[in-house]
Order: sequence, then structure tokens, then C-alpha cells
Amino acid sequence: MVDQDKAESFVYLLARHERQVAAYVLTLVPQRADADDILQEAKVVMWRHFAEFTPGTNFGAWARKIAFNQILTFRKKRKRDHLHFSEEFLHAVADEIESSLPSLDERQQRLGDCLAKLQTDHQEIVRLRYDEGLGIEEVAGRSGRTVGAVYRLLSRLRAQLHQCVGRTVEAS
Repeated sequence: MVDQDKAESFVYLLARHERQVAAYVLTLVPQRADADDILQEAKVVMWRHFAEFTPGTNFGAWARKIAFNQILTFRKKRKRDHLHFSEEFLHAVADEIESSLPSLDERQQRLGDCLAKLQTDHQEIVRLRYDEGLGIEEVAGRSGRTVGAVYRLLSRLRAQLHQCVGRTVEAS
């Protein structure tokens, strides 16, 4: 029998950090199918070892460490294949990613703040395109705009958001 609180805590933390862990794996594993397999196996390992996670500590760092170990395991299983990167290189890239995360987390927070400053209909356009992953044609259809108008609007919104994030990061 699974402890309901444990399961809920795990699901909450995983959902909160899943994109970041997936991006981390994709950075280190160029083949999407391989990265997906590694990520799935990492999630299973995370669940099996969740009792070892200390609440209140950095779940993202813990999850990335497990994912990194799964990458190494995957590479050992595929030893017969020609591997392009040495294990030392992977460690160096992983260390670089880890050192960049605080800055990326701050920029992500600032992006959320900047998004909140946009007009509601512009927020919806950004949400449809990037959160739901809809194509430009679908966004145009849902928003009642032409495809060209959506392209132009998204271009302007990306520039606005980029400038806003840059200003707020520099100001802090």
C-alpha cells in the first residue's frame, strides 16, 4: 500500500520540476527517443528512492542527479555503439548546467512576471502557442486573427518579453 501523502508529494514535486529535468536530459542525450527512455527510467528510480529524498531540500537537483546516473547507465548498456562524448565531457556539461540553473530559475521567474504585465488577449496568444504547443494556424483560428497577424504579434511579444526580462534581471 502506497502512502497517499508520499504519493501526492512525489507527484507535486515531479510535476513542478519535470520540464527542467527533461531539458537537462535532452541537453546531454541528443537522440529524443533515447532521452525519453532515460527520463522514464529516471522517474521510476526517483519513485523507488523517494523515501531517501529529504523534504525541504532541492528536489530538482536530486532529480537531475538521478537522471544523470541513468544517462551513465544507458551509455554503459550501449557501449558497443560509437559514443561521441566522453564521460568526462558529460560531467563537465552537467556541472555547467548545474551552475547555470540559479540564473535560469531567476530568468524564468522574471518571465512569469513580465507575462503577467501583458494584455489578457496577448497572454492567451502566448499560452496557446507555448503552453499548449499549438501551431500558428491553430492559434490564429482560436484567436480570430490571421496567420500573418499572429506571426507579427508573437514576434513583437517575444521582443517585449525579452526586453522586460533583461531589464528586470539587470535591475536586481
